[in-house]
Amino acid sequence: MGQRFAFSFADSLLADAAGVSHWDLHHDVDAMIAAAEAVAPVARRLGVDPPRPRMADSSYCHVSALGCEVVFPPENPEPWVRPIIRSPEDIDALAEPEDYLAAEAVRQRLALAEELKRRRADASDRIGHDYEGPVTTAVLLMGQDFFLLPTEDPARAHKLMDFCVRSAVNYTRALRRRQGRGLGPRRVGIPDDFAGIFGPRQFAEFVAPYWEKMYSALGATHRGLHSELLREAHLPFLEQLKIDEYDPSVDPYLPPEVLKRSCPVPFALRIWPSEVMSLPAGELVDLYRYRASFRPTVITFSLARLAEEEKIAALLRVARELA
Repeated sequence: MGQRFAFSFADSLLADAAGVSHWDLHHDVDAMIAAAEAVAPVARRLGVDPPRPRMADSSYCHVSALGCEVVFPPENPEPWVRPIIRSPEDIDALAEPEDYLAAEAVRQRLALAEELKRRRADASDRIGHDYEGPVTTAVLLMGQDFFLLPTEDPARAHKLMDFCVRSAVNYTRALRRRQGRGLGPRRVGIPDDFAGIFGPRQFAEFVAPYWEKMYSALGATHRGLHSELLREAHLPFLEQLKIDEYDPSVDPYLPPEVLKRSCPVPFALRIWPSEVMSLPAGELVDLYRYRASFRPTVITFSLARLAEEEKIAALLRVARELA
C-alpha cells in the first residue's frame, strides 16, 4: 500500500495571493472569493484541486458563545482571546447560554458563511473548528492560571473541565443542527495542544477522563487526536483511550523515531511549515522520504507563501511517487 498524503493551501497563502489581509479573510466575503480565485492558477500549476472559497480558520467560536471576546489585530494574523475567568471563584458562576448561536461573534461568522455560500455555491459554509479540546478551552477561558488550578484547587479544576466538555458538546450540536450537519455517530477529532503541559499523574486525572467524555458524548466511531505538546510518557494513554489516529503536528518532543518506538496507535506525520520555509527543495524531498519510512497513516504539508511554490511542487512529485 502506498504512502497517503494530504496537501492544502494555508490561509496565509490565500491572503498573499490576493493581496488582502488575514483580517479580511475573517470579515470580508469579497476578499474570501478573491483569494480563492487568485490561488486557482497556482493550483493548476501544481496539479491539485483549487481551494473552495472559505472563511479563515478560527478555533474560538465555542468560547465566543460562552462570552469571550476574540480580538483580531489588523497587524497580526493570529486572533487571540480575552479570558473571562479572573479568579477560581468565577468558575462557580459559569453557565451555558440559552442559545449558543446568539453571541455576536458567532452570528457574524454564520451570516458571512451564509452570504459566501449564496455568492458561490461551491464555497465552504464552515465558520471554523467546532471546538478546542477541554484543556485548551480551559486555558482560553482562564488564561495561564489554569495550569496551577489542578494543584491549588482540584475540585474547581474538575468543575471547569466538566464545563468545557459539556459546553463544547452542546455548542457543536447547536451549530451542526443549524447547518444541517448530521448529529449521529461519526468520526470525531479532538485538538488539544495544551494537554501535554500536565505530567502523567495529573494527565491521568485531569485530561484523559475528559477526552473520554468528549469522544463518548459526540458519538465517536473513529477517534482522532491532535496534540502538540505530548511527551513519550503520555503515549500509553492513547491506547487506553482507544485513539484511532494520533497527529503530533509540530510536537518538538515526539520525533518520528520516538513515535515508532513508543506510540501504541497509528500516527500521522507532516512536513512542518518552518521546514518548508528553511530547507531547499532537495532536502525537503529527502525529509519526506525519510518520514515515509516510518509508515505514518498520512503525511501532510501545505503551501503557505507564494515564494515556496517550487518547493511544494517538488514535495508533490515525491508524494505522488510514493503514493
